[in-house]
Amino acid sequence: MTKLLQIAQLTTVSGLILLLIGCQSNDTTDDDSYQKVAKTSHSGQYVRPLKDGAPWWDVDVSNIPDATPTPHTGAYKKNPYTVLGKTYYPKSSATGYKEVGMASWYGTKFHGQATANGEPYDLYGMTAAHKTLPLPSYVKVTNLENNRSVILRVNDRGPFHSDRIIDLSFAAAKKLGYADTGTAKVRVESIDPQQWGNNKNSTVAQQKPQTSLTVTTQPVDNAPVSEYQPPANQHATADSNNPQKGLYLQVGAFANPDAAELLRQRLVKVTDVPVFISSVLHGAQQLYRVRLGPLPNQHETFKTQEAIRVANLGQSTLVKQD
Repeated sequence: MTKLLQIAQLTTVSGLILLLIGCQSNDTTDDDSYQKVAKTSHSGQYVRPLKDGAPWWDVDVSNIPDATPTPHTGAYKKNPYTVLGKTYYPKSSATGYKEVGMASWYGTKFHGQATANGEPYDLYGMTAAHKTLPLPSYVKVTNLENNRSVILRVNDRGPFHSDRIIDLSFAAAKKLGYADTGTAKVRVESIDPQQWGNNKNSTVAQQKPQTSLTVTTQPVDNAPVSEYQPPANQHATADSNNPQKGLYLQVGAFANPDAAELLRQRLVKVTDVPVFISSVLHGAQQLYRVRLGPLPNQHETFKTQEAIRVANLGQSTLVKQD
C-alpha cells in the first residue's frame, strides 16, 4: 500500500513538472509576440500602463534620424484650448521662437494614442509636445548640460507644468542624454522648413568646387524674437501648493505622519496623478490626509480609483480640495 502511494505521488509530481514546463514554453512564445506588438504604435493589442515610463523593449536610438523639417501646406492647429481650468493661446507663427527652460519626456502610457495634431504618438519617433507653438512646427532642442542637439516635429500639446517648456518623445530624450534623469535644461529654437531647406542646399552647393550657385539665407539665430506674451496665469504651478480646478481623491487619513508618507510613496508608484499630504486639525488631533489630484474628469478619476484598488492600497473617495 505504501509503495502504491509513493508511485501515485511520483506520478502526480511528474505530471506537475511537465505541466509547468509546458506553461513556461507557452509564456515565452506569448512574451515574444507581445514584445513585437508593443513595438507597433498602431496596434490595438498594446497594453497601456497606468503609470508613464520607459519602454520595456530596447531600440538603439542612435540609428533613429532626426525629423526632417518639411513645409506644411495645410491648416495649422493654433486655436485656444483649456486644460485644468487654464486657457492656452497658441502663437500664430513659430517664426523667431527661442526659449531656455526645462524639458521632460513622455513614453509608454501615451504610446499609440492620438496626439493633439491627430497623429499617433510613437515614443521612438522624433517628436515633441509644446503648449503654444502652432501644430505642426519644427524645433531644434539642445541639452545645455552636454550640448547635444536634435531636430523634432512638434505635433502635440503639453507639458502642463509651470517649470517645463517642452515635452519630448522618449527617443529624443534618450538621444539628448536625459531619459534616465527625467528632465534637463534645454534651449528650444524654431526652424523654418523653407529656410532650413535653403541652408541645406547652400551647404551642398559649397561642397561642389565647380558650382557658381550662391544662396544667401538669414540664419535662424538672427531671426526676430516673437513678442507673443501668454496670459499671466498661463504658467501657474500645478502642484499641491497651488490647487487647480479638478477632482481630488483621498486614500487615507493618519495621526502618524510617517504612515501617511509611506502610503504616499506607494501611491506614486501606481499613478502619474500628483500625490500629496494635506494636514488638518480634527478636534484636538492633527490628521495627515493622503490625497491625489487634480484629475480632469470622471473617467480619469475612475481609472485612478481602479488602479489604487488593484494595487491593494485601499479604497479612495472623492473629496473637495480645501
